[in-house]
Amino acid sequence: MSITGFVKKVCVQTAVYWTRPTNSGHGDQTFSIGTEIACRWDGETKVITNKQGKEVTSMAKVMVTAAYDDAGYLYLGTLASLTALQQNNPLLVEDAYMIQKIQTTPLFKSTTDFVWMVYL
Repeated sequence: MSITGFVKKVCVQTAVYWTRPTNSGHGDQTFSIGTEIACRWDGETKVITNKQGKEVTSMAKVMVTAAYDDAGYLYLGTLASLTALQQNNPLLVEDAYMIQKIQTTPLFKSTTDFVWMVYL
């Protein structure tokens, strides 16, 4: 089995992902509607260094099968478990966390295939 196949095989949990918010032009931010993704969610809390070089507490380390935006949000659960308002705004979801760091590791002998870990 390839590493990519292994990653897809172990990513059996469902999370909801929202892209980085955009400025609405009225002083507030808007989000895209959440989408369900496959992941492997490790709820380990630890101190990490974020993209800005600042030490922050990560609430989870999540293996994902594709690249996602830093400053996007993840929630361990399904869209069906959220209200319509929550599906459009992760700030209304108690356990939705902003992606603080993305770790990209290329697969062996590949410059185009990666394993992604995101820290929330």
